[in-house]
Amino acid sequence: MIAALTATFNRVFALLGRFSMYRLVLLELALLAVISLLLSFGGLVSPGWADLVVTAAVLAGVCAGVDAAAQRIVRLPWRVESSLITAGILLFVLRPTIQPLGLVGIALAGAVASLSKYVLVWRGRHIFNPAATGAAVLTLVASLSGVSDLGTSAWWVGTPTLGPIVLLLGIVIVWRVEKLRVVGLFVATALVVGTISIAVQYQAAGSPWDPGAIFWQQLWSSPVLFLGAFMLPEPLTLPPRRWQQLIVAAVVGVFLGWSPQIGEFPVSLGAERALLIGNAVAFAFTLRQAVRLTLAGRRELTPTVQQLTFTTRRRLEFSAGQYLELDVPHRRPDARGTRRPFSIVSAPEDLPEVRIAFRDGRGPQSTFKRALAGAGAGDVLAATGIWGDFVLPRHHSEPLLMVAAGIGVTPFVSHLRHIMASGDRRDVVLVYVVSELAELAYRDEIAAAGVPVIVFMRDDPGALPDAWTWSGGVRLDAAQLPIAVPDLAARHAYISGPAGLVADLAPALEKAKSITTDAFSGY
Repeated sequence: MIAALTATFNRVFALLGRFSMYRLVLLELALLAVISLLLSFGGLVSPGWADLVVTAAVLAGVCAGVDAAAQRIVRLPWRVESSLITAGILLFVLRPTIQPLGLVGIALAGAVASLSKYVLVWRGRHIFNPAATGAAVLTLVASLSGVSDLGTSAWWVGTPTLGPIVLLLGIVIVWRVEKLRVVGLFVATALVVGTISIAVQYQAAGSPWDPGAIFWQQLWSSPVLFLGAFMLPEPLTLPPRRWQQLIVAAVVGVFLGWSPQIGEFPVSLGAERALLIGNAVAFAFTLRQAVRLTLAGRRELTPTVQQLTFTTRRRLEFSAGQYLELDVPHRRPDARGTRRPFSIVSAPEDLPEVRIAFRDGRGPQSTFKRALAGAGAGDVLAATGIWGDFVLPRHHSEPLLMVAAGIGVTPFVSHLRHIMASGDRRDVVLVYVVSELAELAYRDEIAAAGVPVIVFMRDDPGALPDAWTWSGGVRLDAAQLPIAVPDLAARHAYISGPAGLVADLAPALEKAKSITTDAFSGY
């Protein structure tokens, strides 16, 4: 069962990996807007078609204008995708209108949301979700000033009509960003807490209540699905480790379901309050994550793989096996955007030196890869954060199996360098899959670790370092892995490489004590 789920997850992930998260979110918001517009003609959603069209135009214009001006000031390329995503989210959070004063409020929320990306930041990371910030400020201004016609957050997207559509679109996004457990915990927490909270209110009022009806109402007629899919998984407002993300998800879920009144404060914010509280918790986990990296040099590891070496002046903390997200701004980015995750090849002990590697094959390449290939020594790039749970287990006595395909060996190089530098003693077997001998990257670094290595490649590689063996030319699949590693059932398996390989090996890896995957979606 676990193997089937792992295989299915990674095959779908490989397909979705053709799009950057930001491009996928933008496309889905546009689709949801078109569907809402069509439904408005039949009166199936609360805003009218004119309200939707005019509000969308105002939000897009204001967000794009503010972003363009701000990015010109800070000398960054204009990221129109970011502007349109912010506008798209606010379209479903605010109350669309064609009234002049209401449009002033809409414009205010859009401007504040966009400005927050440059004002409420810490070392390149957003402190608060921009759209939630804009909606909260509008609600505060309208309530405290007494000018209710300015509008407030409405979350009109939370309706039974749009609920199933948001659910389907949300699953695609959450799958792409690998946050199924995080968002799942948030949704479950929000629904359970919300159901209990409403039931208690009914009980206190002496009114009859049906827990099933309350639950389904919370699912289809609340902001839970939209917030969980389009706002909670934003990488720049999430902490790096999964356990931290789960804490944030639970906090947001509790405050969304409970919505307590804060003393005698006259304004009760909507669902955005819960997300802003969660953002504050996340920020406490990420105070030192975003840094600027100076490119010190590049090295060709194989005919298709390059290594980049950076230095950092600011303190950087990470665990062996984690990855950083590198931001390479450039003109006219394609569907994969301007940010990419890269496994860190170096160990924490190598700091202030940080190394990453990427495949630089022939043929058509993404605009990101071309921009990265054009970076020269001395150029400064932003690492927007450190993430990942592909880390060594705490118990040092646990036997490990590391399965790497091609460039997927990079996090294992970090693991092995850390093990050597720290004097750790671990029982490790590395299975290394490459297409040919010339593609065997980091041979010397791996050999220095002294761990057994089984090389899977078609042709005989000839002489190999001590403790290395050749598989004999057979292809690595679910049948061959248990033969190559007879004690597989006693080992904790780590696998890093293309999502298709992870899916193919899932049946064999199910026999291991545990499976930790690091699937690459491509650049």
